[in-house]
Amino acid sequence: MMEIWNYANPWLKSLVSYDPGKPIEETAREFGLDPASIIKLASNENPLGPSPKALAAMREALEKAHLYPDGGGFALREAIAAKFGLERSNVILGNGSNEIIEFIGHGFLQPGDNVVVAQHAFVVYKLMATLFGAETIEVPDPGFVHDLDAMAAAITPRTKKVFIANPNNPTGTLVEQAAIDRFMEQVPEHVTVVFDEAYHEFLNDPPDTLKYVREGRNVIIMRTFSKIQGLAALRIGFGLGPAHLVDVLQKCRQPFNANAIAQAGALAGLLDDEHQERTRQLNFEGRAFLEHSFSEMGLEYVPSHANFVLVKVGDSGAVFQAMLRRGIIIRDMRSYQLPEWVRISVGTMEQNRRCISVLREVLSV
Repeated sequence: MMEIWNYANPWLKSLVSYDPGKPIEETAREFGLDPASIIKLASNENPLGPSPKALAAMREALEKAHLYPDGGGFALREAIAAKFGLERSNVILGNGSNEIIEFIGHGFLQPGDNVVVAQHAFVVYKLMATLFGAETIEVPDPGFVHDLDAMAAAITPRTKKVFIANPNNPTGTLVEQAAIDRFMEQVPEHVTVVFDEAYHEFLNDPPDTLKYVREGRNVIIMRTFSKIQGLAALRIGFGLGPAHLVDVLQKCRQPFNANAIAQAGALAGLLDDEHQERTRQLNFEGRAFLEHSFSEMGLEYVPSHANFVLVKVGDSGAVFQAMLRRGIIIRDMRSYQLPEWVRISVGTMEQNRRCISVLREVLSV
C-alpha cells in the first residue's frame, strides 16, 4: 500500500489534534465512578447551565426539527447587531467561535504565510494555521500577558493574522485598552487582527475593540455563547467585523452551519440579561474563593479575569490523574508547555469547595 504521506498535505503530518477537557462519562467508565458524583471543572463551562428562557426556546424549536434552519441566521444576526450597534452585515455565525477561526484560515491563509500569537495563547490558533500550511510565530508573554509591542515587532510581510485572546485562555490575563490602541497604531494594512473575546462578558470594564470594527479596520472580534450563556453543547458563536471582511468569511462557511436549535437558544439567551448577571456574580464569588484558597495553600496562581484560574501544583499530570480518581476533572496544562500548572474552572460554590478539599488532600497541604 502506498504511504499515505506521499500524497497527503505534508504539513499535516506533525499536527496534533486538539485535546478537549475529559468528559464526565469517560471518567466514570475509566475509574468506575458514578457520573452524578463527578464534578467537571475543566472546560470553563457555565455551572448554572443555560438560561431558562433559552431552554424554553430550544424546546419550542425542536418541534420544527424536520425543517432546515435559516441558513443566513437572520433573527440571531439582527439581534447581535442591534446589541452592539452594528449592521447584520457585520455579523457572521459559527459552529462555535472555533469555526470562525477556520473561516479565517480558508479566507486568508496559504502555505508560506504566517500568523502571530502569544506563547501561551489558545492552542487552536496554531492548529488552524498548521491546517492551512501556515507558520505560527509564537511571541513570549512575560507574566503570561500578551506583549503586544513584541507581537507588533514580530509581524513580517508574510503575516496575515495576529490573534489576541483577551482575556486569554488558559492564563486568564487581560491586555488593557492603552496597549491595544498602541498596538493597533503599528499594525500594517495587510494584517488582520483577530480579537478572541470568549470571556468578554465576565469583565467589569472591558476594552473597546468594537470601535475598530466601526472604523472599518481589518479586525475580526470573536464571541461565543458557550461560556456566559451556558450553551457549549450547541456549538454556537459569532464574529463581528467590517462588512468587507465578513463577506469573505461568509463565502467560507458551509450551508446551515448554525443549527436551528442553537440559533433559538442563543437568541433567547442573548436577551436574558438576568441570567448573565447571575452567572457573573457566581463567577466573581467563586473565582475569589479559588484564588484565596490557593493563597492559603501557598500555591502560585495567575490572577484571572475569566471564569477559571491557572495554578501551579507541581507535576500537573500526576495531580490531574489523582483528582480524576477522586471524581474531579480539571485541566492538565502540559499541552501548553506548562507541565507544573493546571487550569481550574469556576463552578458552583459547592463544587468549588469540594475541588479545593480534594486538591488539599492530593497535595497534602
